[in-house]
Amino acid sequence: MKTIFVCVGTRPNLIKITQLEKAFLNYKDLKFKLLHTGQHYDAFMNDVFFDELKIKKPDVFLNAGGATQVELIADIMQKSEQVFSSQQVDMVVVPGDVNSSFACAFAASRLQIPVAHIESGLRSFDRAMPEEVNRILIDNLSELFFITEESGHQNLLQEAKSVKHMCFTGNTMIDTLIAFQENIDASLVLERLKLQPHGFALLTFHRPRNVDNRENLAKIMETISQLSGFLTVVFPAHPRTLKKLKEFGFLKQLSDNEHVKLTSPLGYLDFMKLVKQAKMVITDSGGIQEETTFLQVPCLTVRPNTERPVTITEGTNTLLDLQADLIVAAAQDIAQGKYKQGKIPKLWDGKASARLVKSISKYFDKK
Repeated sequence: MKTIFVCVGTRPNLIKITQLEKAFLNYKDLKFKLLHTGQHYDAFMNDVFFDELKIKKPDVFLNAGGATQVELIADIMQKSEQVFSSQQVDMVVVPGDVNSSFACAFAASRLQIPVAHIESGLRSFDRAMPEEVNRILIDNLSELFFITEESGHQNLLQEAKSVKHMCFTGNTMIDTLIAFQENIDASLVLERLKLQPHGFALLTFHRPRNVDNRENLAKIMETISQLSGFLTVVFPAHPRTLKKLKEFGFLKQLSDNEHVKLTSPLGYLDFMKLVKQAKMVITDSGGIQEETTFLQVPCLTVRPNTERPVTITEGTNTLLDLQADLIVAAAQDIAQGKYKQGKIPKLWDGKASARLVKSISKYFDKK
């Protein structure tokens, strides 16, 4: 019996692992354990996803913390090392690019425990993003590489990673979207917010370069003001964004605009219902680029780069600079039906988790 620890810490992590437990049940020689670092501790950013997505209670909760990113990473490293040292751990699986994933991968590597990386090979080529540094470091520590799109495969080849340990699994985040489609459709969030299907733009902004800087947040405010002239704008505010809106004095302007619906963070089912029914999504997120591509919803990503290029080359995503006139012009094109049509990328079919666990089983069979 091999014990596999899957390590999570944030909302995106949770969405990527919902179907793994079911996949592991098909292998009697593999035992699945879940470790939660505690990186996201807000109930709306964490607890609600366990409840809604029927994720098992973590076997280990680290309750990690720190005043800075480095302090948080250090705390996760220390606490995860203690866990990995005291229990049977035959492999550590980490999803994505968050601090929790890097810290757990590092601790496992130092203990010579094989590391497997979900979403391996994604690159923005922008090291100003902490996530990019995490991605590179995790792949350098990894033994198994689970790939979601062809760019990941090509990047890993360029970095001379082992071809025999690469597995093109597809996208586990899409597994969750497919598995919970009926629950998403049953959400009453449109009724609660008094929205018409395809009659609104959904906005999400949380990245430091967009919301921590007053000048850039002012540009987002101008964008919202112009958009609200021809569309209802729905803006679920990330805790970090809400804090900055208050700090910079922009909150009243949003609250006074009758065409803007500012909400607290939403659960997965409500949020995905909004994505599915939106006329367009405007975001600086990573994962939302993939979800909109699968759902064939136009997406404008306000960033200078993306680590998910397939969402642009095949999907419904477009990169834009943070300039109100550019964003609004693109939004008007979408509203007028002038936007590109996308297609669903290879192996985004709801079976990625099954392929991933099969790959783990084969890895141990060869040992």
